[in-house]
Amino acid sequence: MNIFIAVLILGIIIFIHELGHFLLAKKNGITVTEFSLGMGPRLASFVKNGTKYSLKLLPIGGSCLMLGEDEDIEDEGAFHKKGVWARFSVIFAGAFFNFVLAFILAVVVIGAVGVDYPDVIHAEEGTALYEAGIREGDRIKRINGKRIHFGKEIDLNFFFNPVSSEPMDITYERDNKTYRTTVYPKPLPAFYKLGIQYSVETAQAEILGLEIGFPFYEAGIVPGDVVTNINGTPIATGKDMADYFNANPPTEEEIDVTYRHDGEEKTVRIKPKLVENYYDLGLFYNVYREKVSPVEVVKNSFYEVKFNINYAIQSILYLVAGKADIKEISGPVGIVSVVENIVEQTESEGARMVFLNLANFATLLSANLGVMNLLPFPALDGGRLVFLLIEAIRRKPIPKEKEAMVHFIGLALLMLLMVVVLYNDIQKLF
Repeated sequence: MNIFIAVLILGIIIFIHELGHFLLAKKNGITVTEFSLGMGPRLASFVKNGTKYSLKLLPIGGSCLMLGEDEDIEDEGAFHKKGVWARFSVIFAGAFFNFVLAFILAVVVIGAVGVDYPDVIHAEEGTALYEAGIREGDRIKRINGKRIHFGKEIDLNFFFNPVSSEPMDITYERDNKTYRTTVYPKPLPAFYKLGIQYSVETAQAEILGLEIGFPFYEAGIVPGDVVTNINGTPIATGKDMADYFNANPPTEEEIDVTYRHDGEEKTVRIKPKLVENYYDLGLFYNVYREKVSPVEVVKNSFYEVKFNINYAIQSILYLVAGKADIKEISGPVGIVSVVENIVEQTESEGARMVFLNLANFATLLSANLGVMNLLPFPALDGGRLVFLLIEAIRRKPIPKEKEAMVHFIGLALLMLLMVVVLYNDIQKLF
């Protein structure tokens, strides 16, 4: 069942992407030779108005094949016969439709459960935040010039930009008035760290993220694994894990962690890592959602899409910079695993919550697909857009055979990446 749900989610997202190409091609008078969902051998197909519509075996892709897209054909319906900006709109439409889908899904989710406004929920006297004048109830608006709309955006900001000794400019709102202050992070004594991310909101103690070089990562635990026991103490929820570590902060002593990986329980011995030169703001902020008006739903849905786009871009840059391991990249198998975890964690709360959590995940996936396709890499939509921009600047197209060779090389590299991702997914199952 979970496999079916994952395939359905992927199928809808891919269909919307290819539909964007299809509709803009039709609008610009370009002949679409085949519109297909899936890859590999055809399972079923039919022809209507000169276009073959196909359903293929492997549910991991799709295509909108246009006449004359990669070759010179003397036909008024050929892709290359149209103006450069008409072709640009056709290629860009796939990603744009993914962003539109992400927005619609965000409206559904936010309309149902609300927004996690970035409000300060605790400002302890003596902390850097308190000394800068920020108090409980203030709403964070900007951090170092970066606009903040949600509590989770603060999470994202500090994940990719850890707090250091550098002063930090924070803009906040109090009683409908905006203030700006400089916060000077305070050094903390050396402490022991595990390098995990999890949420007190989750119905299980699921590992949401890992830091390379820290104990949980080194032990082979991966995102999606669920902690069930720590040093003989049963752990049922994310809050249980938080309560355990609050009562038993990590020390130099090793700890025994039992976790569930794809239905199988494993136990590992972990030695916390000593961390020095660590700085803190003393910032405790809201991560719980509150219901909002219809106008706020629409406005924050735009911000939600922006958040997911930024998340995707930052993750790519993080990976390219070598701060993340390629082993953390997941493909279709990984998506099935995430869907399974979502269903397991929320099914006790009813079908409505399962649907909303899956819709929230689909929002992230759709925005990610849009961003990935716009990367300026050969064979991707972004690579094709680069060639069109070059054509617009030099006022003549690059020879088709040269462009086709570049895209062929890009496609080969993408296929290699897919093999690596699939291998990673399979490794995570064992």
